[in-house]
Amino acid sequence: MRKLTGIDHRMSRGLKAAGFALFLLLPTLAFAQTAPRPEPVKMEFDAVIRQAMEKNPTVARAATNISRAEALLQQARAVTMPLVTTTVTNATLDSARSFASGTIQPQNQTTISGSASFPVLAASRWAAVQQARDQIEVAQAGVAEVKQQIVVAAAQTYLAVISAHRQVEVTERSIESARAHLDYAQKRFEGGAGSRLNQLRAAQVVSTEESRLEAARLGLRTAQEALGVIVASDGPIDSGAEPVFDQPGTMDEDAWRKARPDLATQAAIERSAERVLRDTFKDLLPNVTASFDPAFVTPAGIFQPSRTWRFSISTTYALFEGGQRKILKRNREITLDQAKLTMSSLEIRARSEVRLAQESVQSRERTLASARRSAEQAAEVVTITNSAFQVGATTNLEVIDAQRASRDADTAVAISEDALRRARLDLLVALGRFK
Repeated sequence: MRKLTGIDHRMSRGLKAAGFALFLLLPTLAFAQTAPRPEPVKMEFDAVIRQAMEKNPTVARAATNISRAEALLQQARAVTMPLVTTTVTNATLDSARSFASGTIQPQNQTTISGSASFPVLAASRWAAVQQARDQIEVAQAGVAEVKQQIVVAAAQTYLAVISAHRQVEVTERSIESARAHLDYAQKRFEGGAGSRLNQLRAAQVVSTEESRLEAARLGLRTAQEALGVIVASDGPIDSGAEPVFDQPGTMDEDAWRKARPDLATQAAIERSAERVLRDTFKDLLPNVTASFDPAFVTPAGIFQPSRTWRFSISTTYALFEGGQRKILKRNREITLDQAKLTMSSLEIRARSEVRLAQESVQSRERTLASARRSAEQAAEVVTITNSAFQVGATTNLEVIDAQRASRDADTAVAISEDALRRARLDLLVALGRFK
């Protein structure tokens, strides 16, 4: 018997450990094999769009920007409101202070004072309030843009599910045709009129189509899971009826520019930058504050009355600030220039998207019409080829080629239909009609 080496011992221990791990994993593997697969829930197009807007966490996350902007507005308004404070002070000395038989400072004395101040002139603070309101408008426009992105993503995924269904249907029809041919080849072979070669060729086509069907079904499942993620559902979502996208009529540029959320957001940003730049001169104005300060002292001293008050008006103006205001104005000008350049770039891209979407719809319509004619012609070729094969006028190779060509033509129709649906959706998005 061969003596075990150190390597053999390690291999033996490794095999034992692997066997033990496999033993522990057997219940998990059995559960994974027997766990029921959740069936997709069918939803119509409008319901998908509505649920995506209501439950998608990206929309909720974008909505928090509005709350943040509103909080900043309240903060900006707070500094323009009156400020009222009160102070209570109790002082205890080692002994009372006296002068000419009178108490100047009692040993224990309590002072209650208050202060009420109000900005009489605070142009920069007042300007900040309106600037904060502009940021709320920017946040609201940003949320509308995010909603459109989610809605478009949900619509595109819904169309992907429909397209995957079409691919499955085309492959299933192709399998039915291939199986019918295999059944006929099998009967001819058993009857002595056919050959084993023809039978194997027909069987090979069936096996190939079955593989294609599995891939198509996996693609359908993937699209359904993606749609479930978009609508924040804990499971796959299946599509219902095919949506109908109404084709828009003639729209002038001003109309669709106002309807597009991305342009609306950038327009709000540009208006906000313009206001900030216009308000720069307000930083040069002085700040004037009025304050009223009452006080109550007990017990009072000889030279210190028990009740006093003071009213004052203070003016603050920066005589020299090292050029900070000039730098601030320049930064605001740069911010406005950047906003205008971004707006110009978005407008150029938007006009290009509209033109391309219109051309794409027309091209996809022509392509679909040609694909449907091709599919009809291919189906007729299959019928003629099958008839010729049955009377011995052709071989099964020509039948298989005709079936493959018909399958490819049907696939091209499904692809063209999906491309046309997406082109119509893109046109509505480009015109701001889908949001």
